[in-house]
Formats: sequence, C-alpha cells, structure tokens
Amino acid sequence: MMNEQALRMTDADHPPTPEELGEWLGSDAYSFWERFSRFIGETYPGVFSPEWLFGGKKHGWSLRYKKSRSFCTMVPERERFSLVIVFGAEERAKAEAILPRLSEETGKAYSEAATCHDGKWVLLDIGNDSAFNDAAALLAVKRKPKAAPGKQQMQKPSP
Repeated sequence: MMNEQALRMTDADHPPTPEELGEWLGSDAYSFWERFSRFIGETYPGVFSPEWLFGGKKHGWSLRYKKSRSFCTMVPERERFSLVIVFGAEERAKAEAILPRLSEETGKAYSEAATCHDGKWVLLDIGNDSAFNDAAALLAVKRKPKAAPGKQQMQKPSP
C-alpha cells in the first residue's frame, strides 16, 4: 500500500504550476481537473477566487474554492483528482434528498464520509463523467449556480 505522502504534492516551496499538475495527475485526471475548474468558473462567475493551500507534508497542496465559507477543495493526487465537499447540517438534508439520482459510487462515498463538528466531509474521485456530474449536482446543493453551465457537464474532456 502506498503512503499518503507518495500520493500528494508535498513540495512546500511553491504551489504547483499547471505543468507540474499535468505531470503529477496524468493526462486523464488533469483533463478532469481543468474541466472542473472551468465548470466552477462558468457556473459561479465572479464568486470564487481559488486559493492554493499547503496542508503540510502529510496532506500536501490543494486548491480551495471559498466565499464566506468553504465551497469545495480540489486535491491533486498521483494519477487522480479528488474533490472534497463539506456539508453542514442543513446542506446534508438537501444532499441526501438527491442521492437516489446519483451514482452508486457517489452514494457510497457520501455514506462512508466522516461527520465532524463542522460537517460531513465527502471525498469524491473525479475520474469519469458520472462522478463529474454527481459532484456538480452536489455543489448546486451547497450554492445555487449563478449561471447555467449549459452543456459543460455533458461534454467529454478534451484529448
């Protein structure tokens, strides 16, 4: 089993560049990373200023989207892209209401997620269209989209 440090970007000297991200994530995961970044920018225009956070040698770098409270955090891992969404008590009820419409994998990730004093921490692996669309639906529970994403959710990632 690989340790967490081997999965995370842990060079504390600087946030990862797009080139470093692409190399670390690999082409498939990086295409979903870029696509998800575009989706947030287009669906919530002018709302968020993404911020790189360094969580130490154990957690490494992550890209947080936050306004007054956390919206989501994109986590670059070796050959995969994960997304963390924290749901407060009120948001959990709304998220649970849409779970039957989401994939089995997302439902499992949600049900197995730890619930702490500050909310339910859901970690999703964004590696296919189903996971992408599920994450978009869950984010709409946290904050109503400002702009219609159009066909962004249904587009295939660029090669």
